Amino acid sequence: MLLQAGQKAPDFVLQDQQGNEVRLSDHLGKKVVLYFYPRDNTPGCTRQACAFAQAYDVFRQKDVVVIGVSKDSVASHVKFAEKYNLPFILLSDPQRQAIEAYGVWQEKKMCGKVGMGVVRTTYLIDEQGVIAAVMPKVKPDTNAAEVLAVL
Repeated sequence: MLLQAGQKAPDFVLQDQQGNEVRLSDHLGKKVVLYFYPRDNTPGCTRQACAFAQAYDVFRQKDVVVIGVSKDSVASHVKFAEKYNLPFILLSDPQRQAIEAYGVWQEKKMCGKVGMGVVRTTYLIDEQGVIAAVMPKVKPDTNAAEVLAVL
């Protein structure tokens, strides 16, 4: 089940695309866009990441940290970030630590098959580490613009 606005955002420690440990709590004092996506280099996830990359300067001007999270490996994130010039943090969560803490590991139907997977979801977290907005089942192409509209 997804977390709700007003709840404290669960802290986590995951590796970014450079292999550095990143904690959500490292970013207290800033707003954080935490978006969960299924897989690197898939059409929807690529469009979503590129939309955040195109809007990245606006997020920076607003002093907002953008973090993408998927189950992909650090090596996969390196290639994904380099291929599309992604300027923001990509976190690798193969053990689903944050994915499950944020309730985005859910049953999904794909091509008539039912299985578990990451449901594309974006959380906006305020400067105190509290969830300010939850955007479930976001559309890859409009997610970055929707977040900016909320900001």
